[in-house]
Amino acid sequence: MIYKEKFKIGLKDIWAKNEVSNIAILEYLEDISAYHSDSIGIGINTTEETHLNWLLLDWELKVLKRPTYGQVLDINTWSRGIEKFYAFRDFEVYDDENNLCAIATSKWLLIDSKTEKIARVETQIADRYQSEIEKSVFGNKKIEKIKEPKEYISEMIYTTRRRDIDVIGHMHNLYYLYLAYEALPEEEYNKRPFNYIKIQYKNQIKFGEIVKCKYAKENGENIVTIKSEDEKVLHAIIKIY
Repeated sequence: MIYKEKFKIGLKDIWAKNEVSNIAILEYLEDISAYHSDSIGIGINTTEETHLNWLLLDWELKVLKRPTYGQVLDINTWSRGIEKFYAFRDFEVYDDENNLCAIATSKWLLIDSKTEKIARVETQIADRYQSEIEKSVFGNKKIEKIKEPKEYISEMIYTTRRRDIDVIGHMHNLYYLYLAYEALPEEEYNKRPFNYIKIQYKNQIKFGEIVKCKYAKENGENIVTIKSEDEKVLHAIIKIY
């Protein structure tokens, strides 16, 4: 089943040249994912009943054409498949002239909200999503792991604030990308907007935690690794180019 929604690009969603930012695109994709799950009874509004939450593990976004302020986007999303504990979801973003502007894929983990442990996606839940197994925006390519760089160029320290925390008490998914942008050297940051974003979430960040954002550049690609202050816990790896 393909689920559709419209999103209008607002002031907070744009960067230079009035073009939509990558963070705004990912925000639309996150919202439509939630709306789809809401529509079949496995969403935020039913958590107290189902005791289930979807936890995002991976984003992969490729921007093909960048819409501008005021345009209305048509976004499609669908379940690409569900395997035991994991769900795979794809996206297409079209502008108001029906040009394909961006494609994305994602991986999600089902969590029991009471125990905060992994929950199996039971058949009766998987069936509600009516997965489009043959429809994949990146072909049959699986989401590849980002290898942690062996050497880093720079690093920054950040203490998690109240504004960073989401409805389930952890740093919001999109704020990891904000941190990655802050960790970029100025000359790299000024090259935005980047047309490829990949985020792999490893361990959640909670309020008050101090994290270290370490920057590297390999093969022309910016890589930011977010770790605990003592570097014993890996929170996320972000690739930007």
